[in-house]
Amino acid sequence: MPYVAQTTQPTEGSRAFLQRRVGLFGLFAGGLGAAFLLWRIIELVVTDKIGFILRPDVYWHGVAAGCLLAVWLLVSVGRPTVRTIHVIETVGLLSSSVGYMAMASFIPPVNRPEFILILALNAGLVARAIYVPSSAKRTAILGGAVGVALVVGVYRTYLGVDPEVFRPLDPGMVDVTSATVARIMALGTLSWWAVTIALTTAASRVIYGLRREARKARQLGQYTLLHKIGEGGMGAVYRASHAMLRRPTAVKLLPPEKAGETALVRFEKEVQLTASLTHPNTVTIFDYGRTPDGVFYYAMELLDGPTLGDVVAMDGPQPAGRVVRILAQAAGALAEAHGVGLIHRDIKPANIMLVEQGGVPDVVKVVDFGLVKELSRDTTASLTNADAITGTPQYMAPEAILSPDEVDARSDLYALGAVAFFLLTGEHLFAGATAVEVCSHHLHTPPDRPSERLGEPLPPSLEDLVLRCLAKKPEERPGSAAALRQALLACDGVAPWEEEHARAWWQAHGAEARRSMRPSEDLGVLRTIPVDMVRRPGASSGED
Repeated sequence: MPYVAQTTQPTEGSRAFLQRRVGLFGLFAGGLGAAFLLWRIIELVVTDKIGFILRPDVYWHGVAAGCLLAVWLLVSVGRPTVRTIHVIETVGLLSSSVGYMAMASFIPPVNRPEFILILALNAGLVARAIYVPSSAKRTAILGGAVGVALVVGVYRTYLGVDPEVFRPLDPGMVDVTSATVARIMALGTLSWWAVTIALTTAASRVIYGLRREARKARQLGQYTLLHKIGEGGMGAVYRASHAMLRRPTAVKLLPPEKAGETALVRFEKEVQLTASLTHPNTVTIFDYGRTPDGVFYYAMELLDGPTLGDVVAMDGPQPAGRVVRILAQAAGALAEAHGVGLIHRDIKPANIMLVEQGGVPDVVKVVDFGLVKELSRDTTASLTNADAITGTPQYMAPEAILSPDEVDARSDLYALGAVAFFLLTGEHLFAGATAVEVCSHHLHTPPDRPSERLGEPLPPSLEDLVLRCLAKKPEERPGSAAALRQALLACDGVAPWEEEHARAWWQAHGAEARRSMRPSEDLGVLRTIPVDMVRRPGASSGED
């Protein structure tokens, strides 16, 4: 059966959601009360009864609507706690109810003020049940508290009314005492209010109760999505929280319609291999699987930092020493992956990130191993879509274009060489109006020396190594990622990029560098990933 996450303590997302919903309740219910008040005032003005605007019932009507609008104003300020939000909501609702009761007490009995009061309080309680996530029990308690005061108030109001007032409305009211009239009105009010409590309680049970049940945890795969932090051609990445471990997590979702079932099956196998990798420069995979509706997901460590594309966009071409340091770390991650037969296939600036980790700046993280990309014949160079060409055009090895199924570790080294060219020059290796044009350059056009493109001298040993990686023939490239790493560290004439240089860069650009981790979409209601444990890799049975 599906397993879903349980949130035993309020998360920031659930607190913010409650804050918004209570605010909407106050705005809607208070606005509705204010609209009726405005209508009454306009009616008095049009009928030349402007003096009645100062009547107590009009005043108390304004107070009641104001109490609800105050709920909206108070919860909209800052970041109140869940407890504070509940207190504001409860006090506002009860204060508004008292205001409406006071309003009704000044309405002549012949106008049946209890019906007006029931209508006003009913609107408030129904609005709360719709907007505010609340248990059925809490809704019933609040409705009961309002109802007790309502029934007692109606009884006391009619207890002092002369029954003769109702004789024109009901000639049958003969020899009826005020106490009898009060009991009749109180019982009628009680029956109508019981219907209101039943309806609003049922609404809360449906709107909130089922939502709460859907978030109950059963066992594994418990990730609650907080907000979207990025999206690509194959899926979206969300900041998430594990329901039990409470650690920050990134979850990538890959719907089957975006890649096809065959690609997802292949990708699932490669994620299993990625999860076994332990290199410090490889993103750590915590979990993976499929939801019951076929969405493949994997959960990984949350990386709070920029991609290499972000770094160049912020700071332009990078110093040779920093490029060497970045490439050496990335090559180390690739060496471990290649050792277990895992080819990345999509090395590019967007799939290499820089983070501060354990107090160390400029730690490289290689992400998205084995992600299948599909390239359309009629797309621009920056888009991907259909034709089973694996990779991103600007970083695609020639053999990946000609024989996508025959790429090997040396194809990743070509892509890493293109990344090095981009870091050193701030420009892509080849440019073109279409993907086909870019691919043609990879097949036939010799690459420029990075120093020529940059217009400044670069260490010849580093340039030569980058150009070796960009050789058209795989056999002319470095023999392995490990060999490339050693060659990078042995480059002559490269000014070292020390830790103090990295710290200075992060101090200058850290705030902007982490901007990519800010929400790109607020989910509002926290979405929980249900995990199909039957289809999960390694599951032996479908037992709960």
